[in-house]
Amino acid sequence: MKCSFEKADLLEAINIVLKAVPAKTTMPVLECILIDARTDSILFLANDMEMAIQTTVPGTILEPGMIAIDAKLFSEIARKLPNNEVLITSEETDTVRISCEKANFRIPARRGDDFVFLPEVERNDYICISQFTLKEVVRQTIFSIAINDNNKLMTGELFEIRNGVLRVASLDGHRISLRNVELRDHYADKKVVVPGKTLSEISRILPGDRDKDVYIFFTNKHILFEFDDTILVSRLIEGEYFQVDRMISGDYDTRVMVNKKQLMESIERSILLVRESDKKPIVMDIRDEEMGLSLTSMIGSMNEELPVDKDGKDLMIAFNPRFLLDALRVIDDEEVSIYMINAKTPCFIRDEKESYVYLILPVNFTAPR
Repeated sequence: MKCSFEKADLLEAINIVLKAVPAKTTMPVLECILIDARTDSILFLANDMEMAIQTTVPGTILEPGMIAIDAKLFSEIARKLPNNEVLITSEETDTVRISCEKANFRIPARRGDDFVFLPEVERNDYICISQFTLKEVVRQTIFSIAINDNNKLMTGELFEIRNGVLRVASLDGHRISLRNVELRDHYADKKVVVPGKTLSEISRILPGDRDKDVYIFFTNKHILFEFDDTILVSRLIEGEYFQVDRMISGDYDTRVMVNKKQLMESIERSILLVRESDKKPIVMDIRDEEMGLSLTSMIGSMNEELPVDKDGKDLMIAFNPRFLLDALRVIDDEEVSIYMINAKTPCFIRDEKESYVYLILPVNFTAPR
């Protein structure tokens, strides 16, 4: 195999597929990036057996063939090459030569035949949304998946298509994030759980163009994302996702509308007094035209008043300040509405159309004096 690339194109392709290279594996060939130049196109492929990424790379095929190169070393070499044409040539002795101007590397390589290719995914059941929308939906929900896998379903996100709406939900036992997106066309109802790692990586490599689409294909075991010249295939998480509808309530005894930027800045000031290991709540004291915010820790105390538009009863309630910040940071509205019943039940941050809903559980607190 012998191919030439512009350095920028080569590096972009490496960075895309690198996200599917496993950190640890019992199959050394999976530590590689496969270069497949057997046909008219040059494909780069990586696969960690849970997620695989393939992208088409601009370049010239001088001699067709296929080779697998250690991903980490390949990436490091490509970054340090001059900004010029790069020539990659496989040799019969299981080595590959990488040349650019006067820089020449000769490194070990593996036979491409040993690589694990993309799983076959039927392309019958699908939806189509804009790159921008998918990127935004992931950004606005991914922060509330569970980090550990004590409950595997909590490490993923629900993708549910129902009545022409895509619903994406995540939860970690303390909060729920929910986004509803109206689809341009009508699609068959579907419900799957997508690994959080897959969504994080698709968000990183997705350009996010408003005028370009992503096709998402579903099977019983896999999900496939196709956009531009890239395909990402991932296993799904098996099991029945939590009944999110039962956790979301429209009831409230207290509603406050507050400027999002002012609320965020006040919470950010309060957590200056909270060490990473501390679990100090921020207390909201909601009255007629203002909301008091206070936090007390080993370092000191802080309190502040914010103007609000209140509907309903006065209420004093406390939350993990970082959970509030996570939700507020991904909301684009200038004003946010917070709905509450009492100090022991969840609050809901949502817009009128319920295009987004964020549920946050309150925490116990000692009323400030």
